[in-house]
Amino acid sequence: MAVRAPTSVPTPLLRAARQAGAGAPSRRRERALVRTAQQGSSEALEGLFRVHWPKAHRAAYLIVRDSAAAEDIAQEGFLAAVRALDRFDRSRPFGPWLHRIVVNRAIDFARSRALRRELAEPTEEAAAVATAPGSPYSEELMGALGALSPEQRAVVVLRHLLDFTPGEIARALDMPRGTVNSRLRRGLDTLRLLLERGGAQPERCSGEHRTGGFESDG
Repeated sequence: MAVRAPTSVPTPLLRAARQAGAGAPSRRRERALVRTAQQGSSEALEGLFRVHWPKAHRAAYLIVRDSAAAEDIAQEGFLAAVRALDRFDRSRPFGPWLHRIVVNRAIDFARSRALRRELAEPTEEAAAVATAPGSPYSEELMGALGALSPEQRAVVVLRHLLDFTPGEIARALDMPRGTVNSRLRRGLDTLRLLLERGGAQPERCSGEHRTGGFESDG
């Protein structure tokens, strides 16, 4: 039986996606930065960091909903990418590769926290970032995202803030494409319902949290 296609995206999420996608470098510029960084240029590494850090941090924050943890996750993800840079294929875009590392680390953090039942509301600092003038993240959107499981948040963030295709999400998270579509559809339906209500229910550990990671084909 075919999986129903994901429904339309709530307006607050579209607004966030438009702002998160601003300022991306041209592919030629990015390839030049990666090539020079592979040759040992610290300036090129700094250039890659400046270009990709904001979106990596936003993705991590929207998944873990903790500003300090998101900063650590994004930094660790970037450092992991730098350590593996000599093996990176320059014909591929650098951003999605980095975001895959960051998002998987964010999912691990959020899943572990949920399983320990130690979820906390966003800190005052994080709330200030979310509601500051010009921020794409309204309090309403953050509350609704917080009601999703970490896995559902991840596919929504990858699809609508990082512009991954469902196939790219499936490869990034090592899961069947049907599972991606199912989680994306359920996540968007839940977001829409909560945003229409103007509130959100606390996040709880769901059946998607499994020791050993996401379900695989078969």
